[in-house]
Amino acid sequence: MTTTPDTKSPQEPGKTPLDTAAGRPADHGTADGAASMRLREIVFGAACAASVRAAARLGLPDALGENPATAEELAAALEVGAEPLRRLLRALACYGVFAETADGRFTHTDMSRLLREDVPGSLHHIALWCTEPWTWDAWPRLDEAVRSGRDVFAGLYGKGFFEYLHADAAESARVFDRAMTSSSRQAARDLAAYVDLTGVRSVADIGGGQGLALAGLLEKEPALQGALLDLPDVVAHADPRLREGGALADRVRLVPGDCRAAIPVRADLYVLKNILEWDDASTRATLRNVVAAAEPGARVLVIENLVDESPSMRFTTAMDLLLLLNVGGAKHTRASMTALMAEAGLPVTAVRPINPHLHAFESRVA
Repeated sequence: MTTTPDTKSPQEPGKTPLDTAAGRPADHGTADGAASMRLREIVFGAACAASVRAAARLGLPDALGENPATAEELAAALEVGAEPLRRLLRALACYGVFAETADGRFTHTDMSRLLREDVPGSLHHIALWCTEPWTWDAWPRLDEAVRSGRDVFAGLYGKGFFEYLHADAAESARVFDRAMTSSSRQAARDLAAYVDLTGVRSVADIGGGQGLALAGLLEKEPALQGALLDLPDVVAHADPRLREGGALADRVRLVPGDCRAAIPVRADLYVLKNILEWDDASTRATLRNVVAAAEPGARVLVIENLVDESPSMRFTTAMDLLLLLNVGGAKHTRASMTALMAEAGLPVTAVRPINPHLHAFESRVA
């Protein structure tokens, strides 16, 4: 039997009556009702993440220009069905990714623009990386990782995370590389704006990947000398500006090595960005090696995402859990990072934000 929206079916024993038009508990205006609806939204979070991924993979943010467009116009440009695309756009608009006008057209928002590939600070590749196929296998096993305190990757794929990426998931590895480059490029700009290089003649970027942070600092200060230390295969693919023939090459030394084993670099300033999140033993070894290499008075700048005292805690705590799942790593609290640095002989003199999700721990070698 069908009923109209105004017809109320008998309430089943122990059940909460439903507002059939909204599909929500009838008490949704109360605190309990608001909590119920928020929790429902959270447990459907996979739909939101999948919608962002679908938009990025379809090229939807790039297809939508500055003028409002209908779902039909966008569907024609993307060669997809108009009605499914409208449903995707409306779902995203609920979260502020795109907006729908009164006449049923769709426009960009600040968030949807960040999914374009051609904008400064684009999160296109980050959005794809955080929703890669392996993540959908790993997240449901979070309870297992919490029980064991270990990653779940070997149990899922029979090998470690990075081995899996490079042996079995070439496309995912490419997405990872693009995402890390995109993230590092923005962080490098923010770091260059943050760091005071007064009196600094040389800087060492420890575990610096392609050296984007180092390049930003060298471009900021023309007299600065630099060194980039990372694994041999990594420094072999350093930013072209730092390699032979590059614009900054005459001021850079590329040092292949493992910072957990030794840091054969002497500098006025040591920068360690997002490399102290694997395990405490590796962190202790790396920090000890910095102290062993540096002269007294050398500055040390440790840059990390924090899972406390940060306006980005929803983001950083999620990254923390993802680290647990894929490599068994962990992000730091202000207290945990400060304690590990002090233990290594690097008392922290200040902790300051570089951007909403990165903090700098300032120290000097005693």
